[in-house]
Amino acid sequence: MPSPEFESIFARLREILQKHKGRFSVTDEPGNYCLAGNPGPAMAARKGKTAREMPVAWANISRAYVSYHLMGIYMNPKLQKSISKELKARMQGKSCFNFKCPDETLFAELNQLTGKSIEDLRKAGFIPA
Repeated sequence: MPSPEFESIFARLREILQKHKGRFSVTDEPGNYCLAGNPGPAMAARKGKTAREMPVAWANISRAYVSYHLMGIYMNPKLQKSISKELKARMQGKSCFNFKCPDETLFAELNQLTGKSIEDLRKAGFIPA
C-alpha cells in the first residue's frame, strides 16, 4: 500500500495530466493514470496499419517513488535542453521523472513541459492534430 505522501504526489501529478487530457484516451486506476493517443501520420507510417494507441504521458506509484513519464521528450533534444537542472536531477532515463516528496516548482515546470511535449508530438505527426 502506497504511503500517504506518495498518494499526495500522485494526486498532484494526475492533476497535471488531467489538464492536458484533451482528446486522449485515459486510463485512470488506483496508482496509475495514463494518456494515450491514436497514432498520427508519422507513427502510422512507421508501424503500418497495425499501429495502436501510443502512451503519451502517465504517472504511477511504485514501491520507492512516484514516476511521471513524458514520451514527447524522448526524441526531442531541444525540449530536453529546456529542462531545469533541478528537474533533470529527478530524471531517470530519457523520459521519466521520479518523486519521493512534493515540489510545486517542479510540478509547475512539468505542467509546461507536458504541454510543449504534446504540442511537439502533434507537430511531428506522432499523434493527430
